[in-house]
Amino acid sequence: MQTRWTPHATVATIVEKDGRFLMVEETINGQAVINQPAGHIEEGERILDAACRETLEETGWMVTPTALVGLYTYTAPSNGITYHRYCFSASVDHEIENAVLDNGIVGPRWMTIEELRTCPHLRSQMVLTCVEDYLSGRQYPLNLIVEHP
Repeated sequence: MQTRWTPHATVATIVEKDGRFLMVEETINGQAVINQPAGHIEEGERILDAACRETLEETGWMVTPTALVGLYTYTAPSNGITYHRYCFSASVDHEIENAVLDNGIVGPRWMTIEELRTCPHLRSQMVLTCVEDYLSGRQYPLNLIVEHP
């Protein structure tokens, strides 16, 4: 019997404040990399709720999604898994003092676009692609996403 292909559904946020982007430094297989706040959508979780939760768990910042930047597909060469990413722009609400971050997270980093463009350790090509798309004005209404109970 043939195995059914199933992509992993993930979310990511782009948070810009004062010309800097909220990024995450994390350790993957002993290597420090830079990523957006991002992660898997949990079973039964609404997509926008997942984006807020992942941002909080990885950075300690509460955010509010403002627009859909895009839908992205990426197959990781390291494991062959295909990821479908919903990427959102979000505004900063506030930082949670002394937040406990997810395992593997070194901490949040506020980076300029120039720093991102020259960063040798982005987790994947999607990181810069999403930010560049955001900067080019790709902002779609959140009501493009319809979730039925």
